[in-house]
Amino acid sequence: MKSTPSFLLARLVTSVLILGVLAACSSGPDKIKPQELGANPGLLSARLAWSATIGSIDFPLEPKAQGNSLLLANSAGTLVSIDAATGVQTVQINLGEKLAAGLGRNADVTAAVTRNNELVTSLASREVWRQKLIAQVFTPPLVAGGRIFVLSADRSVSAFDAQSGRRIWVLQRPGESLVLRQAGVLLALGDTLVAGLSGQLVSINPNNGSIRWESPIASPRGTNEIERLVDLVGPASREANVVCARAFQSSVGCVDASNGSLLWSKPSSGSVGLTGDAKFVYGADSDGKLQAWRRTNGESAWVSERLKYRHLTAPLVVGRSIAVGDDEGVVHFVSAQDGTPLAYLKTDGSAIVAGPLMVSGTLVVVTRIGGVFGIKPE
Repeated sequence: MKSTPSFLLARLVTSVLILGVLAACSSGPDKIKPQELGANPGLLSARLAWSATIGSIDFPLEPKAQGNSLLLANSAGTLVSIDAATGVQTVQINLGEKLAAGLGRNADVTAAVTRNNELVTSLASREVWRQKLIAQVFTPPLVAGGRIFVLSADRSVSAFDAQSGRRIWVLQRPGESLVLRQAGVLLALGDTLVAGLSGQLVSINPNNGSIRWESPIASPRGTNEIERLVDLVGPASREANVVCARAFQSSVGCVDASNGSLLWSKPSSGSVGLTGDAKFVYGADSDGKLQAWRRTNGESAWVSERLKYRHLTAPLVVGRSIAVGDDEGVVHFVSAQDGTPLAYLKTDGSAIVAGPLMVSGTLVVVTRIGGVFGIKPE
């Protein structure tokens, strides 16, 4: 039987099962040598302000910021709060189980999903309730409006009461045989819940789970299940009512969320999410090319190949620059106008797996071995 890449899962009846494991494309003897960095351009000042260690991370971690506080978690299930100004950390709570997805947060309510497939919430450093889920989860829960929303690997979306854990509704969609083992798209937009279901952005009424509109970013194509996989990957980029998202190894597109109309969709082979500003949408291709598309029509603004084969994270707009991490623990800053390299900063040498994220003027990245780094950019 053919092996399936480790970021793919097969769905059988109602269970999601791992078919097989191959080394990730960023490892092994066939890894393509990345572009040499050369001397640091030094065109932007970026200094390391502090560093911390929280423990290794092998799940889709999405840090959550609130004021100056940054909430993180490690694979073992320990939630840690870090002061983004100083790097001082305190343990919030130990859930006692390994995590599969997290974090969701609103005010003092925090949500995560364990490897035992339980949605767990905590409040003021104490666990409040647990709820068994019907399918595996790799997308961090969304906490909003007194509810917790969960996007599962079987293409279902569920809503729970944040105080009691009562399941309010479930939206079930037909699932393909393969899904991605990484975070998808799930966000709140006004009074609407927006989720990525297969290759579609879908607007959902958060009160009852009914669909308001659907807009295709990509459609399944190809002759086998892997080629036909078009899951949307997070994060998505939102500016006003326009949401832009990437379909795995297929395309990038933008949707007017006020009515669900597709504004544009362009071919693009990538596996990480997007960032953007009022003018452009930015993304990294699977081969390490950085690209900018014009937000209005999707036309290419610039392409940079300076970081090819460095296996980049989703980028982040930082003032007039773009910050992006790589699998060697380097944080790169490039010009948002044309992709010109501005500066880079090295961390602990392991892959950056969470962030870049801005918290009160500090750029934060997290590495696979659990290093947390606070960077002060110009």
